[in-house]
Amino acid sequence: MSSSTHAPIDHHHDHTTATGIPNKKLLMWTFLASDCMFFGTLIATHLVYRLHPPPDAPVPTEIFSIELTSFSTFILLMSSLMMALAVNAIQKGNLKSMRWSLLTTIFFGAIFLGGQVYEFDHFVKVKHLTLTNSLFGSTFYTLTGTHGTHVAIGVLWLIMMYVRSFMPADTASDRGWFFRNVLHVAAIIGVVIFAMFAGLGLVHTLQIGGGLGTFAGHHFGLLIGLAVSLAASLFFARPRGPVAFGEVNAVDVESMGLYWHFVDIVWIVIFTAVYLLEYL
Repeated sequence: MSSSTHAPIDHHHDHTTATGIPNKKLLMWTFLASDCMFFGTLIATHLVYRLHPPPDAPVPTEIFSIELTSFSTFILLMSSLMMALAVNAIQKGNLKSMRWSLLTTIFFGAIFLGGQVYEFDHFVKVKHLTLTNSLFGSTFYTLTGTHGTHVAIGVLWLIMMYVRSFMPADTASDRGWFFRNVLHVAAIIGVVIFAMFAGLGLVHTLQIGGGLGTFAGHHFGLLIGLAVSLAASLFFARPRGPVAFGEVNAVDVESMGLYWHFVDIVWIVIFTAVYLLEYL
């Protein structure tokens, strides 16, 4: 719940700054502007090599799985919707709704990363497309890998923001809160990693004709790790009294939302320029 009992907060303007924009949002916009030029350079490089491919260049349409990439794109778009809902929830002081929206965004982001890991693994082992055996592979892996790194950073930021929302209002009387929050972050990261690799293991098992029993036998350690991490995450998420997080922290969630929406928009450009353009 919101910790403020005063007049509603104007989340879009800050009259204490010279620009009228909260400094945190202004800093994020500045960073995103520079990152936009960085991605623009990578995309332009890929397109230049695409227009002038070497004689032995691989055929992208024989490598890509447009169905998988389209699914990953849809998942990332849905994560952007959930991020917007999280921002809207904290602006209204609805902490519980914000937490669920952040968790769903984290879940969708993990699915996208899992899809990218599967795609890279398939391209290298089955299609024999590596970072060094062709210009196409070099530009493709550099561009999509850089974007994947941005998504991974965003997922980590989401996890930390979610855990931060549990920080007690009176930290002086709860001296174990910092250590508890560190363990909470580690537990959620464990859930994401174990779930991602368990999902990839399940897909591989199904591809070779195995069943759930085969999957459980070969990935028993992953499933145990997932169960332990999930149990720890639920334990640390138990209500412990008033928290020092509410409507006044909306600008922090908004800044994070700007980053996440930017990553989604960049992927739409990459999906169009790198994948869809090859099928036109």
